[in-house]
Amino acid sequence: MPIFHAIVLGIVQGLTEFLPISSSAHLILLPKFLGWDDPFLNSAAFDVMLHLGTLAGMVFVLWPDLVRIVKGGLASIRDRSIGDDPDRRLAWLLLVSVVPAAILGAGLESFFDTYFRERPLAIAALVLIGAAALWLGERYGLRVRTLRDLRLRDAIVVGGAQALALFPGISRSGITIAAGLYLGLERPAAARFGFLIGVPVIAGAGLWKLRSLAGGTLDFQPLVLVAGVLGSAVAGFLAVTLVLRYLQNHSTAVFIAYRVVLAAVIVIWVLTV
Repeated sequence: MPIFHAIVLGIVQGLTEFLPISSSAHLILLPKFLGWDDPFLNSAAFDVMLHLGTLAGMVFVLWPDLVRIVKGGLASIRDRSIGDDPDRRLAWLLLVSVVPAAILGAGLESFFDTYFRERPLAIAALVLIGAAALWLGERYGLRVRTLRDLRLRDAIVVGGAQALALFPGISRSGITIAAGLYLGLERPAAARFGFLIGVPVIAGAGLWKLRSLAGGTLDFQPLVLVAGVLGSAVAGFLAVTLVLRYLQNHSTAVFIAYRVVLAAVIVIWVLTV
């Protein structure tokens, strides 16, 4: 039932991409747990296409922010000035934040695609590292700054943290939220900035991966792909909305706890199969 499997994986991807619990870890390990061995569903290219589905869901939620930021960026180019406009500044900060992930992804793409797929214990360790990062952000972050307070240093730090999300188990949303918290951002601001800087990175990775599908290197299954992408888009929309609302009044403690449990489950599974 590849279409059903694709829908399940799409929903899992959409939820775990924006809940700070690592989508890549779930997408790599879930088929192994359930014995799903379809090469197309287990391919890195299918994973990234699911990311494009979640991107669509995220863009739908953040559309007003994105439109305002793009207008600000274009206005700054037209006027050759950023001035005190927070949208103009945010547009350029987002551009700066993309650079670390783009460099690391382009240089080590094949390594990330293959190395961790057969090393679940390494993924478990990275899940715990992601939990520790969130805990440190919660423990030492002042949570008093908003998006209007962002500066160049913040974009570099959070962008560098996003690059680490290429390691399965770290989590793009998790590590960017953790970095934002550590820099003193309020929880919703940290999450929103992390989502915003993920837009160009996810879009770029998805377009880059399209060559794997177009090049005939995989047994392309269009209906399976569409089912998975639709599932991830709907789940992604719900997850972004949930996280932004949840962090208004709650900490990331539940996600930290989930990560610890997930790492334990992975270790037990490895030792018992």
